Amino acid sequence: MVTRAVSAGFLRPGTGTSAASNPSSAAAASGATAASASPAPSIATTAPTPVATPTPAPTPATVTIPVPVYQQSMTLDCETAALQQGLAYYGHHVSQAELFALEAADTRLPVMGANHTVLRWGNPYTNFVGYVNGSDWNPTGYGVYWPVILHLAQTHGLPNAVGGEGYAPSTIYSALASGHPVQVWIETRFARVTLGTWTAWDGTRVRYSYAEHSVTLTGVSPTRVRVNDVLNATQYWVSKTLFEANFADFNNMAVIFR
Repeated sequence: MVTRAVSAGFLRPGTGTSAASNPSSAAAASGATAASASPAPSIATTAPTPVATPTPAPTPATVTIPVPVYQQSMTLDCETAALQQGLAYYGHHVSQAELFALEAADTRLPVMGANHTVLRWGNPYTNFVGYVNGSDWNPTGYGVYWPVILHLAQTHGLPNAVGGEGYAPSTIYSALASGHPVQVWIETRFARVTLGTWTAWDGTRVRYSYAEHSVTLTGVSPTRVRVNDVLNATQYWVSKTLFEANFADFNNMAVIFR
């Protein structure tokens, strides 16, 4: 609402001898009064039209979800540890070793190409690829993608969990705002590194990064998301801009725990 200040005008009285002590002045004053007593011309005025003020949009609230922070127990098993965090929030306590045993690791080594690229390797959409305590740079181990994690979530207490690729960031933020932790695939410490694509033994094309990592998102604000990072059992906030860039590197891959 705009408050308008209006200045009042004041008539300043004249100076001179009083009418009672000077009859002629009184007569003159009387004449002047008579002369000025004629009605003033009327001035048409128009009331201002009220202008509707739009209701401001509510400021998005910051939401945090009390998901426990765990550390991955095996060198390259970040995906299973991130899943363990999501399950534990809902009261389902399963060890990383038990979950990993169900990922049917394909320990065959990759076929390498020029410039340290991977030409052929396993399929992380169906199995954990490589040695879980291997190296992701040599490489002798890699990780696992959303279908395996989603299946484990659904069979360990969360039948309504959903997952896939191509999620809009707004969908992730809405899930967090509704109290649902989200596992996402990013790069370690949100670094930006070169991406590549290999062909799995079964012909599936696999987008990969030597810094592939998975974390559990546990909060959202108007500008940031909160991360439970299993690499070092830490919890921190990152900007949505940085998160979305990393998220896109893995084709917006996520599992929403619910």
